[in-house]
Amino acid sequence: MTSHTYLTVKALTKYIKRKFDADTHLRDVYVKGELSNVKVHSSGHIYFTLKDDAARVTSVMFAMNARSLKFIPESGMNVLIRGDINVFEAAGQYQLYATSMQPDGIGELFLAFEQLKKKLEKEGLFHPSRKKPIPSFPKKIGVVTSKTGAAIRDILTTLERRYPLSEVIVFPSIVQGPQAAPSIVKSIEQANSLNSIDVLIVGRGGGSIEDLWAFNEEVVARAIANSDIPIISAVGHETDTTIADFVSDLRAPTPTAAAEMAVPSKENLMKNVLSYQSACLHFITKKLADEKNRFKRAMESPVLATPEKLYRPFIERYVRAEQQLQRETSRLYKDKKRSFTQIQNRFIQLSPQKVIDQHQRSVQTITNQLNQVAISTFEKNRHQFISSIRTLEALNPLKIMDRGYSIAYKNGKLVKSVTDVQQGDSIVVTLSDGRIEAIIQEVDRNERGD
Repeated sequence: MTSHTYLTVKALTKYIKRKFDADTHLRDVYVKGELSNVKVHSSGHIYFTLKDDAARVTSVMFAMNARSLKFIPESGMNVLIRGDINVFEAAGQYQLYATSMQPDGIGELFLAFEQLKKKLEKEGLFHPSRKKPIPSFPKKIGVVTSKTGAAIRDILTTLERRYPLSEVIVFPSIVQGPQAAPSIVKSIEQANSLNSIDVLIVGRGGGSIEDLWAFNEEVVARAIANSDIPIISAVGHETDTTIADFVSDLRAPTPTAAAEMAVPSKENLMKNVLSYQSACLHFITKKLADEKNRFKRAMESPVLATPEKLYRPFIERYVRAEQQLQRETSRLYKDKKRSFTQIQNRFIQLSPQKVIDQHQRSVQTITNQLNQVAISTFEKNRHQFISSIRTLEALNPLKIMDRGYSIAYKNGKLVKSVTDVQQGDSIVVTLSDGRIEAIIQEVDRNERGD
């Protein structure tokens, strides 16, 4: 009989894994397919299934590689993946370990742009109700951009030319590359911390979508949305559109245009001042002429010619009112005096001392009556007590014993008849001055009355 060597599952799986490791074709593979069952773990790892019409493979992208993605993988996306194939020993199955991923058919940056735009729009960050008004005459203007680019020169030149009264504070920032987004966020927060900036221009000059990508980052968008200072976005050229443009309170097509939107033009202000001056002069001249005509007509009116006619009726009304007031005052005084007299008389009748004296007399009368009743009751009860004592003394059996009588007891019970004892019984005879113990010698039963 032939003997066979049986492998453990672990040993078999390790053998298969070595086969995968030895295959150079599986170390660096390029695969395209549709994402399914995408799950983003809290650790940052992304677990998914890559499938097509005929097959599917379990896949994973670890956090160190997932952090480089510009978009969020979602089920249903067609993607291009680079990675390697190996065996996951614990489950005994092979899977794809992705190291890079990009959308199949559209650019990665464009997809990330659309995803973030949809997300922030759903949160309401683009809604017009959140937009803060740009002040008409800002005293301090903040500028967040590169300190060496053409954008800062265009902005400063335009502000100086249009509105030299404003103070400009530049917050130098990195506007391109991996460190750009944190740098822009830091500058926006620094400007808000000063509590003196009236309007803030955030932007840079033109460039490719990769150059402008910092202004499509979510952290920059949220920093703009959370700013207490109104922000004008000025990113790239007129055809360039970023997430920052949608979140900002006002979008400018270029940095130069942002500076023009931030401040008024001194030429226009001068024109407006001259126009207001001319209008005020015309208004005052016309108003003065109208008032002169009104004054002339008023002076020529009959009322002002004889002004005493104006107040004569009021004098008559005043005299009548004064007389009526005197009459009413006199009548009211008499009524109040009469009422006071009545109240005073009642007060005298109801004087507290008078009431107290009356109650004291009543109390004294009642006290005398109570004393008489108490004495009478005491005497009556004393006589009843004496009578009761005499009756008790008369009925006391011990008094009878003083006259020579005695009482006999047998075993503690009163002997009432000769039938209660018999010859030889021991009895106790109680007398008025003591007791006698005796033995019955003879019982003589006599008839009652003998």
